[in-house]
Amino acid sequence: MSDTPETQVRENSNPDRSAKTRQLLGMKGAAPGEKSIWKIRLQLMKPITWIPLIWGVVCGAASSGNYTWTLEDFLIAAACMLLAGPLMAGYTQTLNDFYDRDLDAINEPYRPIPSGVISIPQVVTQILVLLFAGVALSYGLDVWAQHEFPIITCLCLGGAFLSYIYSAPPLKLKKNGWLGNYALGASYIALPWWTGHALFGNLTSTIVVLTLFYSLAGLGIAIVNDFKSVEGDRQLGLQSLPVMFGVGTAAWICVLMIDIFQAGVAVYLISIQQNLYATILLLLVIPQITFQDMYFLRNPLENDVKYQASAQPFLVLGMLVVGLALGHAV
Repeated sequence: MSDTPETQVRENSNPDRSAKTRQLLGMKGAAPGEKSIWKIRLQLMKPITWIPLIWGVVCGAASSGNYTWTLEDFLIAAACMLLAGPLMAGYTQTLNDFYDRDLDAINEPYRPIPSGVISIPQVVTQILVLLFAGVALSYGLDVWAQHEFPIITCLCLGGAFLSYIYSAPPLKLKKNGWLGNYALGASYIALPWWTGHALFGNLTSTIVVLTLFYSLAGLGIAIVNDFKSVEGDRQLGLQSLPVMFGVGTAAWICVLMIDIFQAGVAVYLISIQQNLYATILLLLVIPQITFQDMYFLRNPLENDVKYQASAQPFLVLGMLVVGLALGHAV
């Protein structure tokens, strides 16, 4: 039996809805033509990127060993997630789009700035509003936690500065595949983790060093994002790892970084007698390796999004396992 006209219309409209959803989330393959300024501003903030930072706050709260399921702690943790995700990640993504407008004109011309649907003054205003709101909220969190030294405010300012030198000349860390991707990995793992931990406990050197080590796995995740823009990177002289080493070699560097440094964290958990948590973490690495072989290593240019959707849930669950282990060891 042939499809009815109504069925065909619904099927034909599904790609449009999918493209619009991707546009709103700030994902690759978005649809052009959005008119609402607030949706355009949200697209600049790339909500899809907020999730790992929000999760990092959760892991930090868990590793402090002091989070309790009271209404007060829940609300203050939610405020910290607002800081890490919509405000500071939104600031970072908007800033990055501002400085990447020439690159996006090649790789993603539908993005708000190269497509001309938002003006440069409007973008600058958004960057400043998000930054000042983030700093104000971080100071409020320090006041709530009764910190003598405003550590959360300093972490917020440090993260803002790191975002700036990652995106802006003359340093523009993202021009260097190693430095840029590690800065990105640390921003997505270490910084929100430190913030969540400091909110409910004392941030120690052990937590700092361990999460910086863990961020080397995040470096591998950051490399995945470079494959979608390899052609534009070549044209503009950006030394991403796929440009430096070729697509195949960069894919292997990526997966080895992801797997080896998670295993290294598991070894640390064993050293502090958290054997059950270490075992769970290693078990969570196995499906990541499976999806690396199924999707990413076979065709990283075509399967980068499919690989991330399949494998990253296991990586972020592993982060929470580590947070719980550290909180249990306190």
